[in-house]
Amino acid sequence: MRTLISATIVATALASAACADTFKWITYKPQGAGDAQAITTQWFADQFAERTGGKHQIDIFWGGSVAKAREIPEALAAGVGDFGDVITPYFPDLLPLNNAVGFYIPQPMKTQGVGEAMASWHKDYPQFGQELAQQNLHAVGFRPLENYGLLCTKPVRSIDDMAGLRIRSYGFAYPALIEAMGATPVSISTSDSYEALQRSVIDCTPIGPALARGWKYDEVAKYYIEVPFGASFGHIIAMNLDSYNALDAETRAVVDQLGHDYLMEYSRMLDEDDARVRELWQGDLGVEVIDFPAGELEALVADDKVQAVRNEWIEKARALDLPVDDIVAKLTF
Repeated sequence: MRTLISATIVATALASAACADTFKWITYKPQGAGDAQAITTQWFADQFAERTGGKHQIDIFWGGSVAKAREIPEALAAGVGDFGDVITPYFPDLLPLNNAVGFYIPQPMKTQGVGEAMASWHKDYPQFGQELAQQNLHAVGFRPLENYGLLCTKPVRSIDDMAGLRIRSYGFAYPALIEAMGATPVSISTSDSYEALQRSVIDCTPIGPALARGWKYDEVAKYYIEVPFGASFGHIIAMNLDSYNALDAETRAVVDQLGHDYLMEYSRMLDEDDARVRELWQGDLGVEVIDFPAGELEALVADDKVQAVRNEWIEKARALDLPVDDIVAKLTF
């Protein structure tokens, strides 16, 4: 059931909307997080003000102060905010097309490539935008996650070493892929994974270096295996569709260009975070980075369960008259 937005929040939003040159960005991310998402969200707001010559500005409402992560699509649709972060994998039924990457793990694209693929699909296939428009949303930009490997409490040097491991699982593709590895998928939330690794409830979790450091998983799991999962898709930077359509042509052009430039800035910062964490791992944190044999993971794509997950998305897409061949080609090795 969709979460109801309180009357108090709606009233506050309507009062704020009286100032036409100020837009609201609602996010669950704390301002003090200091990660690529938080820093580049502020970058977007600063660039918006600069590129509109101070005519317009964005006020960011941090830390779920207006809407929690799972409330943001509804809040944006209702006009409680103008911009916001939509965690796409949280809404598989609402946004099946826009969750395409989540059905294709492993896949060959890195962070920037995933963002560029999403942008091109929205440009070339109106079904992607229509799916959002049905929720009164418009995609301004895209924020993929970093390239993922496997952080473990024990060394894993080949697919044979995965037999019997308990690996954190979530989403569409990971449960089937983990079973194809010979391991056991275990559904555990992000916030509970530190303790799960510490207490040996799980042996490994799919994650990237920056997130592993951010959640401090690398305090209790000291082996990072370069399993080529590829980058997962994370967030759509969305606008309320009515707010977007109400922009004058000049301001809309600024927003559209910022969406493109944002991906470049975010990807650059994520790469810097990755390099910084890897240096820390080589130093005091003592995390061993282990190469994974080429081709071993990719070979598992042929597994019947992995293929069933991919075919599930293909069926959803074809039901919406979306041609899938070019999309699938980008998502396969």
